[in-house]
Amino acid sequence: MALEVNQLNRRGALALAAALASGAAVSGGGLILPAEVAAQAAKEKKPAGNEASKQEDPGAGEDVGATEDLMREHGVLRRTLIVYSEVSQRLRSGAGKVDPTSLAQAAKLFREFGEQYHERTLEEQYIFPEVRKAGGPNEKLVEVLLSQHQRGRDITDYISSVTATGSLTAVSDRLADVLTAMARMYQAHSAWEDTIIFPAWKKTQSKARLDELAEKFEEIEHQQFGKDGFDDALERIAQIEQALGLADLRNYTASSPPRT
Repeated sequence: MALEVNQLNRRGALALAAALASGAAVSGGGLILPAEVAAQAAKEKKPAGNEASKQEDPGAGEDVGATEDLMREHGVLRRTLIVYSEVSQRLRSGAGKVDPTSLAQAAKLFREFGEQYHERTLEEQYIFPEVRKAGGPNEKLVEVLLSQHQRGRDITDYISSVTATGSLTAVSDRLADVLTAMARMYQAHSAWEDTIIFPAWKKTQSKARLDELAEKFEEIEHQQFGKDGFDDALERIAQIEQALGLADLRNYTASSPPRT
């Protein structure tokens, strides 16, 4: 139990003086605490006394680095590519319904979260210029990535256009080819960025600069989306998957290989 110093009488004060001298109690902020209580509070980084009753922010302490932020954004985009691949198979086989509205929403998500935010605002303004500046083989790789960004935007334009008609029957074969090509390109694109470009970029940045950029990226995200853009994108792709019957991860489990 914590005691206020001014609550002690003379006899208690004498006893307290002995406790303080022996180290059995400590004083701080006008409170007297048993030493083991104060030590535990310090260990847990929790304030002693009345401050201990304050509730901490459950979201506090989450520390997402700039590189991790970029890579988890790729995770959302990869899920969009999975949608493209699955829809492509349905269009070719005629098995399963393809809702043009859901496919249009997937393209809209890829445009807003992938092309306009992740690519134009982060990669093309903060990542690629630094990798180019460092020179070496990665400089040419950046040129390929930029070319693929533009091709992806052309494809998104096409998907948005054909899904606006309300029927995919007349374009099913061509659309299937386009979706397959988009998924193939961006699966490789994001893998090269995750394993080559982002690590190369990270090596050129100091820890202080990476911390600064992590905060900057979060600030940009909130400015562009008016909220947490990553969480919003996760919610949107989950709704698209649900609408297309693609939300159950178990359905992607591979069949057993043939016996040899």
